Amino acid sequence: MPSVEYLVTCLVVVLIPGAGVIYTVSTALVHGRRAGVLAALACTLGIVPHLLATIFGIAAILHSSALVFEALRYAGVAYLFYLAYITWRDRSALSMDGNSAPLSAGGLVAKALLVNLLNPKLTIFFLAFLPQFIRPAAGDELAQLLGLSATFMLMTFVIFVGYGLLAHAFRKAVIESERVQAWLRRGFAASFAGLGANLALADR
Repeated sequence: MPSVEYLVTCLVVVLIPGAGVIYTVSTALVHGRRAGVLAALACTLGIVPHLLATIFGIAAILHSSALVFEALRYAGVAYLFYLAYITWRDRSALSMDGNSAPLSAGGLVAKALLVNLLNPKLTIFFLAFLPQFIRPAAGDELAQLLGLSATFMLMTFVIFVGYGLLAHAFRKAVIESERVQAWLRRGFAASFAGLGANLALADR
């Protein structure tokens, strides 16, 4: 059973809006409730490669190799700026009527997976954070790591779905106001760009 300290820390980490939250919210606004849930699930699954990297020691390589870390970091930066660009340019992105472009589930999932996959900070988070809550006296460290990770992923999914459903609740108000749509589109684009700049400028 995860400790209260672990649960509280995970809650704070997941609640803070990041690229995954922004992507889930924008997807729910544009495509509706089901798409928002799918985006939340895909963002959660994007955590799995970081978990596997930690288990197999790849995270240690990222942590020790500046070149590998920087390459992954700037791939993430480029992708966030790409999301900002296409969000800013797509004037129909928040036009949620029957004439909107059909949703590609595969494309949605791929974008959501990349949001978390190209985030080296998440790997370092697993490397530096999870070991603090593994109790050697309890034995089977791998099982403990998997249990803690599963808890983090479940919390991520539930909270991201909550963000998506909240966004969907305001969908009607967005549909009825072109001005709100325009400001949301700009806000999402600026958020992705800001996250990209923050990742680019952040220290390891």
